[in-house]
Amino acid sequence: MPEDSPAASPAPGDRRPIAARELALTGRVAAWLIRRKASPDGISIAGMLAGLGAGLSFAAVWWYPPGARLFWLLGAALVQTRLLANLFDGMVAVGRGIASPQGELYNEVPDRVSDTAILLGLGVAAGGNWGLGLAAALAAMATAYIRAVGKAAGAPSDFSGPMAKQQRMALATALGVWCALTPLSWQVAFGWHLAAWVLAVITVLASVTAWRRLSHTAKALAR
Repeated sequence: MPEDSPAASPAPGDRRPIAARELALTGRVAAWLIRRKASPDGISIAGMLAGLGAGLSFAAVWWYPPGARLFWLLGAALVQTRLLANLFDGMVAVGRGIASPQGELYNEVPDRVSDTAILLGLGVAAGGNWGLGLAAALAAMATAYIRAVGKAAGAPSDFSGPMAKQQRMALATALGVWCALTPLSWQVAFGWHLAAWVLAVITVLASVTAWRRLSHTAKALAR
């Protein structure tokens, strides 16, 4: 692949609405990256590596309990790093005016890898509960799959919630910070670790999100 294989430059209606995109500081960082001809694809890959690191950090809570607080905090920080990469890859692609069919792969595949790694990592942190992490990851993937299929069929991209990517990652970040700063007794409720409760909420609400997006897409295509 060329060093600067261009990412897709999405139309405004195909971009996830992100309030941080309008901040002055965000614009300055994006402009700095654009001036240096940063590769949007490279930023996407960096975000995926951050997502993988977040998942491993969360899993390390279970694998090495003495370092749990540090791993929780590191995981939360890497989740936010992943989100920043997700923000800037699109801004750089649009700012540089570069697009290619391969850009769609760089835009979507790293996101799915990151989501899966983070949610599986939280499952391990919740007492080695791979199954619950996998359920949350599959529900999250369903929301993205329905959006992608709808777009390919001609419907507008649907980024609706209640458990879209930003909500999933907000919960993962809040959980990491909470568990890093609070006593262990505050991290268990009704016999379940809070990570298990977060994954259960993500699984249920992401499934609702997938159904809502499927319904919206069907109606849009019918019109």
